[in-house]
Amino acid sequence: MKDAVKVLQIGFTYIGTIVGAGFATGQEIIKFFTQYGKWGAFTILLATVLFIWLGTKMMLLAHDIKASSYEDLNRRLFGHQAGGLISIFTLVVLMGVNSVMLAGAGSVFMEHLGLHYQTGLWITMIGTYLLLHRGIQAILQLNSIVVPLMLILSIIIIGNTAGMPEASRFLTYTTDRSLSAAWASPLMYTAFNLGMAQAVLVPIGSHTRNRKVLIWGGTLGGLGVGFLLLAGHFALSAHMPGITQFEIPMGHIANHLGSIVRIVYVILIFLEIFSTFVADIYGVALQIKQRLRIGPKLLSLILLLVCYITSQFGFSSLLSVLYPLFGLFSLIWVIMLVLHRNERTT
Repeated sequence: MKDAVKVLQIGFTYIGTIVGAGFATGQEIIKFFTQYGKWGAFTILLATVLFIWLGTKMMLLAHDIKASSYEDLNRRLFGHQAGGLISIFTLVVLMGVNSVMLAGAGSVFMEHLGLHYQTGLWITMIGTYLLLHRGIQAILQLNSIVVPLMLILSIIIIGNTAGMPEASRFLTYTTDRSLSAAWASPLMYTAFNLGMAQAVLVPIGSHTRNRKVLIWGGTLGGLGVGFLLLAGHFALSAHMPGITQFEIPMGHIANHLGSIVRIVYVILIFLEIFSTFVADIYGVALQIKQRLRIGPKLLSLILLLVCYITSQFGFSSLLSVLYPLFGLFSLIWVIMLVLHRNERTT
């Protein structure tokens, strides 16, 4: 029973880490899948297989080498010196992505809750600071609440979309996008998200004693990500191409589900962004602690301040610049992960 709970916590945290700002709002789903029309559903299936395989492999490798942070994982994949340099680059990009997450929280508060953009930023930062010092267990517990609610609401959205005349568009919608680009997209998407998720999945792998729990947790997490991708793609396809004009497309779709469901869904979008932000800052802090002697409270304040300053540039602009850049780097990182042969340690 205890192992079953742990599997669920790991699976939900895996899902919650991937379902960040771009995913939960619908931006990522449109850019990587829905814009390719009928091919989106098939490429989502490929991405699901990759998430199950490579996410599990990453956690098992972290478990076997007893990694303290993702820097230990990078040193194993690329060698001591190159791995250290790559970890520094990863640190810089992760901070940029975390800024995107924070900006996304501000957008949710401004567009859908009628509050000031800065209010969303400060609520997110204060909540993150309070949770950071509770460690990986707090991250597991947070996602164990948020992710099941997101799965339930995704089912509601599927049911609502199924009754629309345009429901079948996810299988018939055509675009002028090339087929090669459509099939390359899930590779880039998976690579980017796993490259970012290493900040969370590595500590999970190293803190979990039972390998079978990691295997089942990784499988559950990958399947959950695939389900949410399909649910989002199904709903967004029915509203294409007009849905692309919105900063938070899934929030617009939630407007058609009634006022109560809309508010709950918008709050959950924020909570998904929040849970990913907390987990990523936690992973970055672990990596910095390996290099610098600095108190955890001061380190948390510094990281949050950096994210706050860079988040002032806006959500969509940061998303369009940082995601492709880190995606290209992550593709190389994933290739190294694929080629690496896990060897269990005793």
